[in-house]
Amino acid sequence: MSAALVIVAVLLFLVVLFLFSAIKVAREYERGIIFRLGRLLPEPKGPGLFLLIPVVDRMVKVDLRTITLTVPPQEVITKDNVPVRVNAVAYFRIVAPKDAIVQIENFMVATSQIAQTTLRSVLGQHVLDELLSEREKINAILQGIIDESTAPWGIKVSIVEVKDVEIPASMQRAMARQAEAERERRAKIINAEGEFQAAERLKDAAAVIGEQPVALQLRYLQTLLELGSSQATTIVFPVDLIRPFLEKKAGEPI
Repeated sequence: MSAALVIVAVLLFLVVLFLFSAIKVAREYERGIIFRLGRLLPEPKGPGLFLLIPVVDRMVKVDLRTITLTVPPQEVITKDNVPVRVNAVAYFRIVAPKDAIVQIENFMVATSQIAQTTLRSVLGQHVLDELLSEREKINAILQGIIDESTAPWGIKVSIVEVKDVEIPASMQRAMARQAEAERERRAKIINAEGEFQAAERLKDAAAVIGEQPVALQLRYLQTLLELGSSQATTIVFPVDLIRPFLEKKAGEPI
């Protein structure tokens, strides 16, 4: 009787062990890549509950969620020979789980290396001004190249963003001097443009006064009126200014 109980207990243990080894569960964002005696099964398993053959089947789980990859800082020499230190971030996800396991040994390491190499290569083809002002254009170029390189591995790169661009202190001072000189140049141009417009208006005024000399006297009287608005102002008023109004020349209208 005791021997039979031992045999039943052993059989139950084996059944439980078999079920524990055979029953697998994959979450909604996971897929199971099954190798049966070393050969890849056509379709991934999951999500949900599925059975494996113990000892015969081996499963590798693949996460289908978007992965954030931080690209380490890279030392880059721009096209105009300026040394900069740049880091970036890339977002990608696995769209073909079988390829991510079969076609590449470690897709995370491979994607990181491709991103670093592409970052140095692309930024080395642009000048510093483009790197600072055309960030979106450079991000699009990086995303396209990295996505094309990782496509055979079943990886889709959706976004690549250049985060920080560190410029040497000496170059920052040079850029500050350049910006200051540019502002001074614009100020001089604006001032010269104002002088030119003022000269144009004075030329027009001179043409009007040339046709009507009395306009100069009226303008002078208006200026005296503006100066006389203050009680502390003493104005010496020349009589010659109003004489044309008091005396009309024969045959000439005022």
